[in-house]
Amino acid sequence: MMLPLFKLGTLALRTLCKPIGNRIKKEAGIDPRFRKSIIAIAQVNHRFTTNLQRRIYGHATDVAIRPLNEEKAVQAAADLLGELFVFSVAGIAIVFEVRRSSKAEARKEELRKQELEGLKQRDEELAKEVEQLKQRITELKVTTKDPA
Repeated sequence: MMLPLFKLGTLALRTLCKPIGNRIKKEAGIDPRFRKSIIAIAQVNHRFTTNLQRRIYGHATDVAIRPLNEEKAVQAAADLLGELFVFSVAGIAIVFEVRRSSKAEARKEELRKQELEGLKQRDEELAKEVEQLKQRITELKVTTKDPA
């Protein structure tokens, strides 16, 4: 019962994150201080990705990189923040799912160990009982042969 509810909750959380991410994108450029900081983030990200692409494609990396204009920087940073939010929530949901699954597997393994231990104990008890029955049979054979 817990598994389907948890999976449905995770799916609902992921579904709700997309509009929240879009809202973050929309509201990102309104506050002047926040706008200034996300523009800086976008410019750093732009320089990093441009240099990375140049290295991958074998182009010169010592060429100056033109900064993004303000609107493009705000849009790029808003997209980055929105996607970061969605991926973070998805990543957290995956981590919780893996932890929950590993705990359930550990409980199953513990139950299997206990069951195996019980079977071993029962086997030992049966072996003792068989040994006692063999002794009893031997005693009965001896008493039936000795009519004294």
